Amino acid sequence: MLKGLFKRVAAVFTGRAVIDDDLLDDLEAALIQADVSGPLAVRLVDELRDQAERGRLTTPDQLRQALQEQVAALLRPYEAPLAKGKERPTVFLILGVNGVGKTTTIAKLAYRYRQMGQKVLLVAGDTFRAAAAEQLRVWADRVGCDIVSQKSGADPGAVTYDGIKAAQARGHNLVIVDTAGRMHTKANLMEEMRRIGRLIERELGRPADERLLVLDATIGQNALQQARVFHDSLDLTGLIVAKLDGTAKAGIVLTITQELGLPIKLVGVGEKLPDLQPFRAETFAQQMFA
Repeated sequence: MLKGLFKRVAAVFTGRAVIDDDLLDDLEAALIQADVSGPLAVRLVDELRDQAERGRLTTPDQLRQALQEQVAALLRPYEAPLAKGKERPTVFLILGVNGVGKTTTIAKLAYRYRQMGQKVLLVAGDTFRAAAAEQLRVWADRVGCDIVSQKSGADPGAVTYDGIKAAQARGHNLVIVDTAGRMHTKANLMEEMRRIGRLIERELGRPADERLLVLDATIGQNALQQARVFHDSLDLTGLIVAKLDGTAKAGIVLTITQELGLPIKLVGVGEKLPDLQPFRAETFAQQMFA
């Protein structure tokens, strides 16, 4: 369950009896503080102002409901299921900078598919960060899936190749490839990610079925910049928004979808393994005011 999203937005309506300019101005400011982009916040509030002036909205509660419907309508086109490969194995390439929760997100994703009875293989492609493979192995043991890894400093492309070959030989349904989480501003590291993508395409005869960027909802506008750089470099298929529970900065979800057109495949709403859920526009919109 999402908790506390957009606390500032919800608070705007507390104790208000009428729709006036003060309420609308405060609402616009609260949306921007929640990391809805300025132009989008202005557009949303202007639409509400117009409806109020036409007499279609007469109470703050009606205004709140109308905004909720606006948000749900904006986000509904960006709900999308995870892809499935035409042939085994399905391959997910998981991207993201250090600190966003990528490793635990991979574990939750593996758990999700294991609960569906799928045979899952993790590939420890982050060979740069010390202990990354060991952490992923701990999660693989906990979730009950296989893992392919090499020593620290190994070529991540070679690890990925070994993983795909192992999955093909052993009949795995899903391969989840972890990647290095170093700074997205480094051009050579983006090229490394592209090289892994090309290797997957060569071995499968198709691109990775999902190229998913994990974003930390709490970092706001920095998440937009990360998404833009990764999408430009790797043609992302979607986003996983981690740490969405309890953040007041979740307006970045609205901003990213509207500016980049990327679907939100999954959201992390807690620390436990089951707390990775398909993104639902209606639920997100309702939680704006929870």
